[in-house]
Amino acid sequence: MKGTQLGEFEELVLLIVGVLYPEAYGLNIRTEIINQTNRKVAIGAVHSALSRLEEKGFLESKLADATHERGGRRKRLFNMTAAGKGALEKNHELRNSLFNQIPELALKGLKIG
Repeated sequence: MKGTQLGEFEELVLLIVGVLYPEAYGLNIRTEIINQTNRKVAIGAVHSALSRLEEKGFLESKLADATHERGGRRKRLFNMTAAGKGALEKNHELRNSLFNQIPELALKGLKIG
């Protein structure tokens, strides 16, 4: 397993893979990122992140059966591993811990949006 840190985009992709289970594949992941975040995302960026996450051991993939709708091509489906779940939990705990340490006074009067 290579590296254990999650970049911001990698974390987003990993979360979306979990959301889309069991139908997480490249184009579907890209569409869901756009829908959930209103960000423009290139399919190449998604594929690069998926490859990095698989190299790190946070995702595993398999080829689905070929379909007639796709002209006989097969989708590569992605699933989160236990290590991926652990990385998400670690990031979530860290972010919550840091947020909870911000003094109320620092947040008072701030307007969001």
